[in-house]
Amino acid sequence: MSKPQRTELYFRWSLYSLPLLVLPVTLVAAGARADLSDSIGTVRISLLVALAATLLSLRACRTSLDHYLKRPTDHLRWLAVTGAFAVAGSWAVLLVEPHSDGAAGSHGTAFTFTVVTLLLTSAFGPAAIVLSLPRAALAAVGGFLLVAPAMVLAGYGVPRTAGQLVGILIVLPVLGGTCRSFAWLTAAVWELDAAREAQSRLAVAEERLRFSRDLHDVMGRNLTTIALKSELAVQLARRGREEAADQMAEVQKIAQESQREVRDVIRGYRTADLHAEAIGARAVLRSADVSCEIDLGEDADRLPPAVQSVLGWVIREATTNVLRHSEAARCLIRLRTEDGRAVLELENDGVPAVPFPSQGSGTGLRGLRERLAAHDGELTVPTVEAGVFRMLATVPLPR
Repeated sequence: MSKPQRTELYFRWSLYSLPLLVLPVTLVAAGARADLSDSIGTVRISLLVALAATLLSLRACRTSLDHYLKRPTDHLRWLAVTGAFAVAGSWAVLLVEPHSDGAAGSHGTAFTFTVVTLLLTSAFGPAAIVLSLPRAALAAVGGFLLVAPAMVLAGYGVPRTAGQLVGILIVLPVLGGTCRSFAWLTAAVWELDAAREAQSRLAVAEERLRFSRDLHDVMGRNLTTIALKSELAVQLARRGREEAADQMAEVQKIAQESQREVRDVIRGYRTADLHAEAIGARAVLRSADVSCEIDLGEDADRLPPAVQSVLGWVIREATTNVLRHSEAARCLIRLRTEDGRAVLELENDGVPAVPFPSQGSGTGLRGLRERLAAHDGELTVPTVEAGVFRMLATVPLPR
């Protein structure tokens, strides 16, 4: 899973933990009853209602979060079902609860109020994700007002029912803010990931524009000159003038010059400078919070230009792999010469347990092997400790 997917999984299950607490808290409250043996029917109904409310609230949380992340979902239906069940379940629990004037009655009253509060909050949490806070609060107050008659009938009385309403109004903003924060953070992570992808695409587009601009600068004037001289040669040839051959000779010369200039542009585009690539890799990795250690040694400047170029390409591709295929915290780039060969070692941590693309199946590594093979070099991926990836690029030095 990618970073945004793992982050969403964490926040999603943090959100799910709120409705998952409904059933355990109901069990604890039932165990605290002094008249448990006399109210076993009420406890059973309360547990069944709590279980159903948990399942409905989980579904409502899922659809509400998906809607907040702008994914297709039927969140309104599940919000309505969850809210209606919370009200109906509260009526059922309150009306089946036996009440008396003794201690058992006071324990029973605390138990039923706990269950009612859990039911209402399980419906309010998902609503706070997709609705504005004033609307969510209004919906919660409306739900409590629908339950209030049942509380009065169950023996709470109007003053105590009003006091319970004030207590719930204090708890709900905290719950709503928590649920909304989980959804907001999840959306923010996905927006940051989309911005990073957009930045990568813009970098590629900018490089393409630079290349096209260079080609335009090289070819634009020459092609215009070729077109004009060709037109002039046609007119002279129709008139039987000998200067037509001279004009075509100039066209041929300009075309050959243009061909040479295009090769120079492409050669400059395809050439990777070793030091420039190392400095660029360090800057890019540090911007991604990856510590990068580079040791090119004293022999880097003595390497032939062709060897420096191909090793520069290795650094460029390795940097891309670190950013795309790992969760690295450190990276090492080391160059040394041994036995008449230049050896470039690249190592990073944060490699996932799944097969790493650069073990041989990645197109980038395949291209590097082809580049190294053109210089009689090779690319190897030795086995190291778990979570670490190491790559060795070796190129023989001319004697």
